[in-house]
Amino acid sequence: MSFWRNRQLILQFIKRDISSKYKGSYLGKIWSILTPLFMLAIYTFVFSVVFQAKWNVNTDNKLDFAFIIFSGMIAFNVFSDVILRAPNLIISNVNFVKKIVFPLEILVVVVMGSSLFLAGINSLILIIGQFILNGVIQWTVVLLPVVMLPLILITLGLGWFIASLGTYYRDISHVIGLIVSALMFMSPIFYPVSNIPEGLKGLYSLNPISHIVEDMRRVLVFGQMPNWEWIFFGSILGLVVSFLGLKWFNKTRGGFADVL
Repeated sequence: MSFWRNRQLILQFIKRDISSKYKGSYLGKIWSILTPLFMLAIYTFVFSVVFQAKWNVNTDNKLDFAFIIFSGMIAFNVFSDVILRAPNLIISNVNFVKKIVFPLEILVVVVMGSSLFLAGINSLILIIGQFILNGVIQWTVVLLPVVMLPLILITLGLGWFIASLGTYYRDISHVIGLIVSALMFMSPIFYPVSNIPEGLKGLYSLNPISHIVEDMRRVLVFGQMPNWEWIFFGSILGLVVSFLGLKWFNKTRGGFADVL
C-alpha cells in the first residue's frame, strides 16, 4: 500500500506542514498552545457570559460550559481544516504534479496528520483544564482514537474527492467554504441535541458530524461511553467514503497536469 511505503515521507511532510503554520513568528509552535487557550476563553465569555447560554448539566461553572463546546469544536476543526484546504491542495503543489513522480494522494493524509496533531494538543489542554478545575480526568479519554476513527475515514474520503474537483473547478473552494460554515451551525456544537425540535432530529441524525461531536463530549467531558452503534456504522461508512474518494482521486489524477 502506497501510504505504508511512503510513511516516512508522510511524517516529514506533516512536520513541515505544522512548522510552516508558525514559520517567521516570534513564538513559533507556542501558538499551537496559545490559540486553543484563547479560543477557550472566547467560548467561555461569549456563550456563558454574553448569551447566558445554559447546557443540560448540573453545573453553573462557566468553564464547564466552555469545555462542552470546546470538545465539539476539536472534532469539527479536524473536519473543517482538511475540507477547506482540500480544494487547493493540488493547485498549491504544482511542482509535485508536473516535474516529479510523487504520490499525490498522500497530500490529503498530510493535512489530516497536521490537523490531528493540533486536535491532540487541544484535547490535552481540555483534559488538563478539567483536572485543574474539577480534579478529575475521565478514564474514557482513552477511547478518543476510537471516537475519531469515523471522522478520520469520512474526512479523508471527502478530502480526496474535493482535492480532485478543486483542481478542475476553482469555484469549488468557495462552495465548500459555505457548506462547512453551514455544517458548523447545523451540528450540535453550541447547543445540546435536546434543544433540536423533534421534527428536525431525523435530519440531524443524517449528519455524521453530529454523532462525532456528541461522542467527543461523552468521552472527554462527561466520562460516558460513546455510541458504539454509531462507531460501528460510522466506521463502515467511513471506509466506503474513503475507498470511493481515493478511487475517484486516482481515476482523475491523470488530467491534473493538463489543467494546471
